[in-house]
Amino acid sequence: MTITVYGIKSCSTMKKAFNKLDELGVSYEFHDYKKQGIDKDTVQRWVNALGVDKVLNKRGTTWRKLDDAQKQAADASIDNAIELLVENTSMIKRPIVEGQLADKDQPILLYGFDEAEFERVFG
Repeated sequence: MTITVYGIKSCSTMKKAFNKLDELGVSYEFHDYKKQGIDKDTVQRWVNALGVDKVLNKRGTTWRKLDDAQKQAADASIDNAIELLVENTSMIKRPIVEGQLADKDQPILLYGFDEAEFERVFG
């Protein structure tokens, strides 16, 4: 099982995800945006699979602090939105869980924390 959990360590939603994965006995690697950043290709892959609306968190303080021109540019172009996400990793929905379970053929790509979904996928 190769699972990577992407996010920010201090986030309360991340703590819920870590606790649930630990409870379910899932081993994972943690990728901390604040320390490790994120590359454009990874964000592009997520946007292609999930859609920009699922990856870009517009409810957080980082989005709200952007000026109107930045928000309009992100809304007007997926490429602009991806650049903004790479530069401002706090705006990426947390957590993003990506990987492959050894006993499953389907790759995993989850966004946000949904306890029932974690139990369905990893239980």
